[in-house]
Amino acid sequence: MNLRDTLKINGAGHLEIGGIDTVDLCRQYGTPLYALDYAYIKKVATAFGETLRKQYGKGAVAFASKAFSATAVYKLISDLGLFSDVVSKGEMYTALKGGMAAEKLVMHGNNKQDYEIDYAVMNGIGYIVVDSTDEPEIIDNAAKKYGVIQKVLVRLNPGVEAHTHHLVQTAREDSKFGFSIKSGDADTAIKRLFDYKNIRFSGIHCHIGSQIFDRNAFGLAAHIMTDYICKLRDEFGITTDVLNLGGGFGVHYTDKDPLYTAEDYAGYVDFIAEAVNRNVAEKKIPKPFLIIEPGRSLIAESGITLYTVGTVKDIKGIKKYYAIDGGMFENPRYALYRSEYSAIVANKAGEPFGETVTLTGKCCESGDMIAVDIPLQKAVRGDIVAVFSTGAYNYSMSSHYNGNLTPPVVMVKDGKSDYIIKPESYEDFVKNHNIPDFI
Repeated sequence: MNLRDTLKINGAGHLEIGGIDTVDLCRQYGTPLYALDYAYIKKVATAFGETLRKQYGKGAVAFASKAFSATAVYKLISDLGLFSDVVSKGEMYTALKGGMAAEKLVMHGNNKQDYEIDYAVMNGIGYIVVDSTDEPEIIDNAAKKYGVIQKVLVRLNPGVEAHTHHLVQTAREDSKFGFSIKSGDADTAIKRLFDYKNIRFSGIHCHIGSQIFDRNAFGLAAHIMTDYICKLRDEFGITTDVLNLGGGFGVHYTDKDPLYTAEDYAGYVDFIAEAVNRNVAEKKIPKPFLIIEPGRSLIAESGITLYTVGTVKDIKGIKKYYAIDGGMFENPRYALYRSEYSAIVANKAGEPFGETVTLTGKCCESGDMIAVDIPLQKAVRGDIVAVFSTGAYNYSMSSHYNGNLTPPVVMVKDGKSDYIIKPESYEDFVKNHNIPDFI
């Protein structure tokens, strides 16, 4: 557990978040329930932004909103001066509805649809990150249609393999993302951009993976990417105004992971800023506008998910199951990645951990697990379990599998709470269903 002032065990022996007893949250909103800590998001986002400004100067922190896309979150980060990246028309639409300025949006995606590019250009998006050979023509046509010059970045594959789960490594030579520097594909992709009148090449982008704790990986990426900026200048006479080094900073899920504070995350930014400053000075290249894209690290630990315990099944000498009222429909990460979590019995948080249990969901799948063989307090039916660090990629990846409703999301701040995503009803669930006349 990575506890803090706004996530702690209170005097009643209960888990408290944002000044509110989680037992009271469950009484008010029901379970399963996602809860986000406003203060934590603000503190980490501010640490990222202030450190970049102080240690580097011209640059931007862009929230990687695939981690959690909601109007209230976009409003919060926009008010803090952050940019955001988006990977679909849906995320772009939500960001704009949340008050994000279009010029502060960076659009990613390895297979952007024509209508998504059109929507981005129409709304004046800041940057589109080119990730395939057929995108420039589509972007150029859209820009011509709306009478604008669209700024683009090109996603590169620097060949840096960060120490992370192989399914979330994104900079290997065989990745579906980006153009390889080593193969020469990057050279070809960038030079072709200058054939289009309505596109402006602004810079380069990379993203080396997720859940990375080794800062040296970012230092290596900065070295390779600035080397490539030199190559563009020296061999092709191309100026690079923007360097986007992506994100991927690790967060605490279990005791295997470091316990990071906002100040520790500021250290990531300080390290990256120093690496880029050093490289541009040594290589005598103009200092680019630097973008970093934290997602998980900005919001994951702000979030907990609250469940009610149902069936307790003790298979003697083999495994003890606590079945909860959620599951892979609201957190599929164990099923996808074997992701690990830590948890606590929220209404018994002050008691010792005396059990080794597996939290299993209510879906009809043997692989429907949330956490396997973890330490926990003894629980009975009706107890409340809180799973930590669920602010990223849980709501975003939720589904209606087995006819389950997506849980609501509340944000908590200084003892106050409110929905940022309201509960679904079963009427909502079937509102787009249709029975054709021929049935």
